[in-house]
Amino acid sequence: MAPEHLPDAEAQCRQLADLIRPHLQQRPALVGIYSGGAWVAERLRELLGLTEDIGLIDVSFYRDDFSKKGLHPQCRPTVIPFDVEGRHILLVDDVLYTGRTTRAAINELFDYGRPASVGLAVLADRGGRELPVAATHCVWQAELAAGQSLTLARGEGEQTHGQLAWRLENA
Repeated sequence: MAPEHLPDAEAQCRQLADLIRPHLQQRPALVGIYSGGAWVAERLRELLGLTEDIGLIDVSFYRDDFSKKGLHPQCRPTVIPFDVEGRHILLVDDVLYTGRTTRAAINELFDYGRPASVGLAVLADRGGRELPVAATHCVWQAELAAGQSLTLARGEGEQTHGQLAWRLENA
């Protein structure tokens, strides 16, 4: 897939919000997985007009490859500013791939309590699952060539400050 054919991540956030909107009567709490998922969760909070702060989760200590990879240099604190017990939680990530990050996030989430339900909202699902994990809400089934990876970036410049955009990387 050529970089010029990557979808507009900001438009995808609006589409994802439209998919989630009919389920707001459950009062879901958004929990973004660092870093791309945290950015998407922030954007969804704005688009859905939610007033409650979002949760932010760093799965570094919960990954099943932690003993091999060690601590990621950009480890951030997990912040869950609401009671998880009995809540409908919507985990938010940018890309769903093997399912291992989602599994780690669910494990960490349960350290904070037992939610009523846990859903998963992602901008892109690139397949390649190693665990039986599926997105509840997804706007793009991405097909990538072998050795390619998809990265969500947040603009830093004056024109693009805070805007989300996809980047395609080759291994």
